Amino acid sequence: MKTLLHLLLCYFVFVITSKTIAQENTQENIQDPAPAVHAPNIVIDGNAAGWQPLSLEDFVNVNCKDDTWTEEKGTIKCKGNCVGVIRSKEQYENLELMLKWRHLEKAGNSGVFVWSSKESLDALKPKTNGLPHGIEVQVLDLGYKQQYEQGNDRKADWFTCHGDVFPVGDSTMKPFPPIAPNGRRSFPSSNHTKDVGQWNHYYIRAINGEIRLWVNGHEVSGGNQCHPSTGYFALEAEGAPIEFRDLKFRIVK
Repeated sequence: MKTLLHLLLCYFVFVITSKTIAQENTQENIQDPAPAVHAPNIVIDGNAAGWQPLSLEDFVNVNCKDDTWTEEKGTIKCKGNCVGVIRSKEQYENLELMLKWRHLEKAGNSGVFVWSSKESLDALKPKTNGLPHGIEVQVLDLGYKQQYEQGNDRKADWFTCHGDVFPVGDSTMKPFPPIAPNGRRSFPSSNHTKDVGQWNHYYIRAINGEIRLWVNGHEVSGGNQCHPSTGYFALEAEGAPIEFRDLKFRIVK
């Protein structure tokens, strides 16, 4: 009799324990699913150590008209009445850039150049349209694509308005995917650019021949094996008014 009671007791303990473990495992599966994989988002405010603010006085006019660039209350304003650039006073190899920009007219065009060579900048004649070689981070208004395709049979399949990165002139780069049909441009992996009149935030990291771009906190494009991988950085005027503010850079050692 005692043996039977002992066996029944063991059976009930086994059933209750098994049920409890199963419930706990089910509950764990509900509460702790496998985490989704996302690209890290980051918004750089330039308040960390090493960041230096930039004003119009920190740039040299290369080939723009005398009245193209002005500054008012910390905002660098570009009339866009030419095609040219203003460049940094010194050359850099490893650096980070952050800036905010906004187009003032629909279909505006501009850009930020990194690692532009002295030779290509010196070749630009004052007050004459032209752009240097280097790696360009595209700054396009969303309306540019619409204007490009409007009334024509052509398709805007070779560029986007959300932060393309590509080499200009004799510069070279191995673009990160997705890649443009011509194999030279790194297309953004997601679209985050805001429309005309709204401020956009760019964070650019250019280190050891590799460049990466974050648009409004999202990493979207870039490339490596860049040549050259040292030079000036520059702001571009290209036929449309645009404003820049909160420009800062940090040298990476």
